[in-house]
Amino acid sequence: MNVMKSLVFGLQSAVLGLLLVAAVSAQTPAPQPNAASLGNVEAGKKLFVSDGCYQCHGYEAQGSNATGPRLGPRPIAFAAFSRYVRQPTGQMPPYTTKVVSDADLTNIYAFVSSRPAPAANILLLK
Repeated sequence: MNVMKSLVFGLQSAVLGLLLVAAVSAQTPAPQPNAASLGNVEAGKKLFVSDGCYQCHGYEAQGSNATGPRLGPRPIAFAAFSRYVRQPTGQMPPYTTKVVSDADLTNIYAFVSSRPAPAANILLLK
């Protein structure tokens, strides 16, 4: 009789464990793809040049103290990037959806995200 009670208790515990795992899994949102993975890097590169982004941020989004900040290779989150491009607080002009569509902005972000990290500066003294 004790063996039977142990088996029933074990089965109940297993079922409760599975239900708990299922409940937690159902509440965990699925990971959302980011804009960099959704955009087209090559299209973004062309837009980065044709829309004039390179003029302040350089052809590789490396930026400059004199003209504009570095954007790549690890840009700010897409939501913040988009918000700033649409309503900048500095000297940058706003790029509304009439100027740069959301799809184009996603491609630009993909390009900026794809930039390689700059090489370490090495000073050689003789």
